[in-house]
Amino acid sequence: MTDKYKATWVSHSSISDFLACPRSYYLRNVYKDPKTGNKITITNPSLSLGLIVHEILEELSVMPVGDRLKISLQKKLDVCWNKVTGKPGGFKDKAQEGEYKDRGRQMLRRVEENPGPILKKAIKIQSDFIPNYFLSEEDNIILCGKIDWLEYIEETNSVHIIDFKTGKNEENDESLQLPIYLLLATNLQSRKVEKASYWYLEKNDDLTPKELPNLADSKDKVLTVARRIKLARQLNHFVCPHGGCIKCKPLEMILRGEGEKVGVSDTKQDIYILN
Repeated sequence: MTDKYKATWVSHSSISDFLACPRSYYLRNVYKDPKTGNKITITNPSLSLGLIVHEILEELSVMPVGDRLKISLQKKLDVCWNKVTGKPGGFKDKAQEGEYKDRGRQMLRRVEENPGPILKKAIKIQSDFIPNYFLSEEDNIILCGKIDWLEYIEETNSVHIIDFKTGKNEENDESLQLPIYLLLATNLQSRKVEKASYWYLEKNDDLTPKELPNLADSKDKVLTVARRIKLARQLNHFVCPHGGCIKCKPLEMILRGEGEKVGVSDTKQDIYILN
């Protein structure tokens, strides 16, 4: 019998954590600070930059097409940046913060000068919480996640998955991101998924088309990892395969009191930086 409150919830980020290091998965997705009752996370300049640029662009999808660029995206950056300025954004000093903010300006300027899908119809998946569905009712596993942008293709009554990339590195071809987004888009709205693209905002004016994975294969791959996660949670068995790695060591430092708490996120995570 399915029960959302007892289900194992998985997402692209949590699956990536688990595949990289089960101990890292535990510390990011299971462990709660006994003093606050909150999960923990570590912020850094790259994460803060991505958070703000994504927030600004994602908000455009619910606006009428003609209104999306009426207000300068760079002006919006100045307002939104207040959420991450200083230590809460993981910046070590004003010079570093200025460098990352300038990168954000350049990305948003690129969008304004080459709006592409931004000036086309979009679909927003409605949800009171993060969009989710039962990946497997038999296993009581729920897949959840937000897709950056779903462009509506009127001619074929279909959708185009678009993911904004704010980092300097390209997504690994072995990543489960596209399979997960394909599953979410297929199960959380009624239109066929026609294509998918990444937009590397740091360097490209145009989208980078990606081959859509097979739907059945996507479910098999994601469900296989999700079942491993569920079993690890049932056994409370989360061991770093390397005896400590770059994914789990920083979080272990937080547990040892070697970090500095700089805030609490909207999702009730205690935010830390490492000195």
